[in-house]
Amino acid sequence: MGMVFGKTGVAEPAFEVLLNRAETSCLFPYELRKYGQRFAIETEYKISDGTGDAFMRLAGYIGVTSSPQNTGKASIAMTAPVVTEKGTAIAMTAPVVTADVQSSTETKKMQFILPAEYDELSKIPQPTNSAVSVVVVPPSIGAVHRFSGWVNDQKERKQVTNLVQQLKSDGLSIDERDALEHYLLWQFNPPFTIPSLRRNEIWLQLSDEQVEFLLNKFKDTVAHN
Repeated sequence: MGMVFGKTGVAEPAFEVLLNRAETSCLFPYELRKYGQRFAIETEYKISDGTGDAFMRLAGYIGVTSSPQNTGKASIAMTAPVVTEKGTAIAMTAPVVTADVQSSTETKKMQFILPAEYDELSKIPQPTNSAVSVVVVPPSIGAVHRFSGWVNDQKERKQVTNLVQQLKSDGLSIDERDALEHYLLWQFNPPFTIPSLRRNEIWLQLSDEQVEFLLNKFKDTVAHN
């Protein structure tokens, strides 16, 4: 019942809020977040085949639907959010990432972010399915806008456009077309959660120079976060 009302009880990767533009007179509020290095399991799939098989391969690794398909036979907890790049999110609370592979429009990759205790490669059991691999997700800093409700392609792209316009208003030089090609959509709730309580987030990764500019411009705000 808690998941219906927006409570999932599922862990998410740790992050640091460097700047909170939601607490200022900002027309389109966002946070500047810093994430450390993380690890993930990954698989590739053809767009024409859909995401179902890819999801099941990753779910098999952590032991959601069967005995865990990894060398340690270890059941691994799911984390949140669901993360997709320019696509449609898997409708359940899990660390899923999909992205283009080598700029191909036919093939994408999907990832599950592993729980925080798997902070070294030596701690991570290897997949027994050759189509699944362990990868490093490097540290990153980005702008994050949070919103509620159901999400479709038109709505998420509108959120990206609005976030880009706010970042431009704040003084950044940022290309909207590039942002629409590389943004991430994060979703934290299963599909039966009440729409008004659903947590969705748009992520735009920023360069070190862009981050430094924002922190310097809003240093008075940073000091009070």
